[in-house]
Amino acid sequence: MKNLVLLGGGYGNMRILSRILPDELPEDYSVTLIDRMPYHGLKTEFYALAAGSKSDKEVRVQFPDSKRINVVYGEITDIDLDQQIVSVGNNRIDYDELVIGLGCEDKYHNVPGAREHTRSIQTLQKARDTYHDISNLPMNSSVGIVGAGLSGIELASALRESRSDLNVILYDRGERILRNFPEKLSDYVEKWFKKHDVTVVPNSDIVKVEPGLIHNNEDTEKLDLIVWTAGIQPVELVRNLPVDISKSNRVIVNQYHQIPTYKNVYVVGDCAELPHAPSAQLAEIQADQISDVMKKTWKGEALPDKMPEIKIPGFLGSLGEKKGFAYMMDTTVTGRLASILKSGVLWLYKHHNG
Repeated sequence: MKNLVLLGGGYGNMRILSRILPDELPEDYSVTLIDRMPYHGLKTEFYALAAGSKSDKEVRVQFPDSKRINVVYGEITDIDLDQQIVSVGNNRIDYDELVIGLGCEDKYHNVPGAREHTRSIQTLQKARDTYHDISNLPMNSSVGIVGAGLSGIELASALRESRSDLNVILYDRGERILRNFPEKLSDYVEKWFKKHDVTVVPNSDIVKVEPGLIHNNEDTEKLDLIVWTAGIQPVELVRNLPVDISKSNRVIVNQYHQIPTYKNVYVVGDCAELPHAPSAQLAEIQADQISDVMKKTWKGEALPDKMPEIKIPGFLGSLGEKKGFAYMMDTTVTGRLASILKSGVLWLYKHHNG
């Protein structure tokens, strides 16, 4: 019996499971899914858990119920690509084919004190811990959010609605919110923040973090809690693999999403070097292609000379519970409609995944 091992129960590997089960996986194959959690976490919604606007139950989905899946819970401690063995504590698991989808962790850009003195929303447990710390803050406390990307924006807006008694400050490196997108989108988000008393600090450059203090350029400001959403990188285990790694610390893959020197190993999601910013959408599109490659390989069919170009349709973001923003097919959508679109996409995802 051959063993297909999936590392991480994130968006990419969930999509692969949906594409190969129940009928496309060869009879002489089993699947082993390894994750530290006994369920799939909806990472795009971790900001809401941290802010207190969604419950723990709302941001997780059970893994597929199939007799062909062996789920192993635990922390992966080693990946031996030469021996084709994955270690989970003292448990050693052999594989014939491997998909690495272990996701990312915060990137602190060598800012002194950032790792030690800020909170995170990168994992379900860290989002829970951040929620706990925010919940215990007294009235009129100040919460700083470093990084005004999608996660930072959604966290700031959700926190404003769930804790109206807090001062929320969002630090943005750019001159305007979402500076790489149309000004109409930026203006809408900035107006929402102004209306709801979220302070946006543009042109920020966080040079140091201390307990209760943040150093922005030459200014030092007092804060009761700081959440870091200013960049991500693959987890350390992946960064240390004996393979070619890009400048962004991601694994360089071929057009079939394989490690060129280990073609039975695929890399999906945040760990793979691709010409797009990491996202759940990207992981799912990549997973579709990996599934197609696997199925052709299992059937002994030749792989295509060129894989289809990956195109990301856009993104959706929330501004609290009733407003949102979106950029899809070069079109900007704002307000209630964008919020409904995002809620609908989330509902469909949950429904499709049980």
